[in-house]
Amino acid sequence: MRYATEPAHRHGHAPRVGVLLVNLGTPDAPQTDAVRRYLAEFLSDPRVVEIPRAIWLPILHGIILRVRPAKSAAKYASVWTQEGSPLAVWTRKQATLLQGYLGERGEQVVVSWAMRYGQPSMAAALDQLKAQGCDRILVLPMYPQYSGTTTASVWDGLSAWCATQRNLPEIRFVRQHHDEPAYIDALAERVQDFWQREGRGDHLLLSFHGVPERTLHLGDPYHCQCLKTGRLLRERLGLTADQMSLSFQSRFGKAKWLEPYTEATLKALAKRGIKHLQVFCPGFPADCLETLEEIAIEGRHDFLQAGGQRYEHIPCLNDHPAWIRALVDIVQRHTAGWPTTREDQPRPADLESQRLRALALGAQA
Repeated sequence: MRYATEPAHRHGHAPRVGVLLVNLGTPDAPQTDAVRRYLAEFLSDPRVVEIPRAIWLPILHGIILRVRPAKSAAKYASVWTQEGSPLAVWTRKQATLLQGYLGERGEQVVVSWAMRYGQPSMAAALDQLKAQGCDRILVLPMYPQYSGTTTASVWDGLSAWCATQRNLPEIRFVRQHHDEPAYIDALAERVQDFWQREGRGDHLLLSFHGVPERTLHLGDPYHCQCLKTGRLLRERLGLTADQMSLSFQSRFGKAKWLEPYTEATLKALAKRGIKHLQVFCPGFPADCLETLEEIAIEGRHDFLQAGGQRYEHIPCLNDHPAWIRALVDIVQRHTAGWPTTREDQPRPADLESQRLRALALGAQA
């Protein structure tokens, strides 16, 4: 094993904490070649496609990567922005805002972001954090609900990077946050803000990304965590079971995936007499191809064609202040015990002690 070249060890330097937000990934451009490179990396991950390599790789390289990139590139082009891929744009903004919010709370933390597939890579982002002197790093996958296909793959990427390092930083890893009160509150605030602007529809559909059903039977908790997120959000919004439903989107291949499928649900709701439908994607903290094209564009077409009259996609959490505050809460809890507070600013616990002493002195007077 040849390890990465390490900077000279600095004796006596103050410990520094880094936070790395990791999202799924995106091509560099809405072009066929760029999409092909991205899909080749994404679909080659055995966490994503659990088919024996000897069977899957010839299919991937012989068929899928010859046919799918051009179609996917056209879809990416329909949602691409002047700043770039929506997923990259929002993840970068989330990292910047998180850095600012943490700073307002007196936390001296370096926040960066990366993609599991594509750029910026996890390895490059981790190298950068280490170069900035971070010897303690919290890795936060941007997947609220744990799945072996997503969260565990981030761990694999982290482990692969660690295998190249001689001087390892201390690592902490956030496994899930599907039932975090602050996350549920952020989801509810996003929906309620939309209702205040646009009015409330006849029905709210929560669409989560799908995974093959066999993963559920093999012990993956993703399905159960999606259901729990949905239940907590429904209770927080004060909706009845008839006013909200849940489905799974982005099915790929011929295998059975988690049901009910979003496409079929959209058509069924229209035929049931729902005229005004609103769709929200709680499992996607940032708008991306799957929400902006599959839900906002294709989903609208499916619902209206089936007889619906009004269809609205509620934006993902993106840069909503409640979501950034939720990220702050998650980061502060998972970095507890690490030196993150500036030396020139009292810690929250110190401020509370000062307040209590002031009250006591006032009472004595």
